[in-house]
Amino acid sequence: MSNRESLIAAITESHRLAVESKKEYALYGNKLVYVNNPLPDGFDLQYVLSTVEDRVPRLFAHEVDYVMIGQNEEMNAREINAMFKDGAIYVTNDQKNEEDMLDDIVHEIAHSAEKMFGAEIYGDSEIEVEFLGKRKRLLDLLKAEYGEDIRGMAKKFLEVDYSKEFDEFLYKAIGYPKLTMMTLGLFVSPYGITSLREYFANGFEEYFLGDIGYVRKISPKVYLKINELINSDTIES
Repeated sequence: MSNRESLIAAITESHRLAVESKKEYALYGNKLVYVNNPLPDGFDLQYVLSTVEDRVPRLFAHEVDYVMIGQNEEMNAREINAMFKDGAIYVTNDQKNEEDMLDDIVHEIAHSAEKMFGAEIYGDSEIEVEFLGKRKRLLDLLKAEYGEDIRGMAKKFLEVDYSKEFDEFLYKAIGYPKLTMMTLGLFVSPYGITSLREYFANGFEEYFLGDIGYVRKISPKVYLKINELINSDTIES
């Protein structure tokens, strides 16, 4: 290797180390992103942040003050990968790949959007009616397979708020793989079954990162609400 090639290699390696050791980034230009614990080797965080900016209108993240990436006691206790709390998005650094973190951040932006646009999203109850209709359909499917009782959980299908008991019933008693098959064309993902808010957030995530036509087909009220917000005077480009 020539001296010139050695110099180029050294500069390239120095740049790589500088990028990997970087602790602070920005989202939408003014929301600081802190990396508190190391990300996987070669993880491209800038790609994740740039993709969020490109796909999700910034005003949906109006209520987000900053993003914290790393280990979090509350998330560990709740066995979740991300959460929106007190103006911050918290995301684990334990990620399989960039797409996993992208899903996490956009999902939590959906929850931040609920804080700003809650009245617009839920005020006319159209999404709630759509959600409960799907819950009732799922209940009928489960009754047909498991019997009328469903371990005493039938009443939970008529509620809209998150219930840890109901979530564990879905996850442990039925299992998400089976629920995925049973709810094709009904819910974007099994986690959208767990509450009205998660139903909206799952639709939001799929709208901006997945198949927008699929959201329009299976969750038309969620699709229309997001469209209304995007096209309203409050959304800035």
